[in-house]
Amino acid sequence: MFEHSTKIRVRYGETDQMGYVYYGNYAEFYEVGRVDMLRSLGMTYRKMEETGIMMPVLEMKCKYLKPALYDEEITIRVIMDKLPGVKIHFRYELFNEKQELINIGETLLAFINMKTNRPCLAPAEFIEKTKPFFE
Repeated sequence: MFEHSTKIRVRYGETDQMGYVYYGNYAEFYEVGRVDMLRSLGMTYRKMEETGIMMPVLEMKCKYLKPALYDEEITIRVIMDKLPGVKIHFRYELFNEKQELINIGETLLAFINMKTNRPCLAPAEFIEKTKPFFE
């Protein structure tokens, strides 16, 4: 299993009139966590796309437990439970400053060959860097 945490501060523009994070912004929070997780492995979406692989989201689940609030620092924990193949599954746990669990979610992404627009296996470099976490 591989886990990575990222902290973000809720900006005013991400909230509604009540000062709660607008529900649609959680997808962006998940993406921030995923991108930062890849960077922690020395990889980026840009680098994958330059090698001809893209990773579109196929599914997303999101459960709101408590609101994230304006100017609050949120911790986004991203969890990969298994080594990817053609698809990759991420779980998310978001915590407020009091370390209370406020949101849980999941996304399923696919590795797509940009030339053929067909599913393909995860890049070898990605497998090489994540495999030790699953042995």
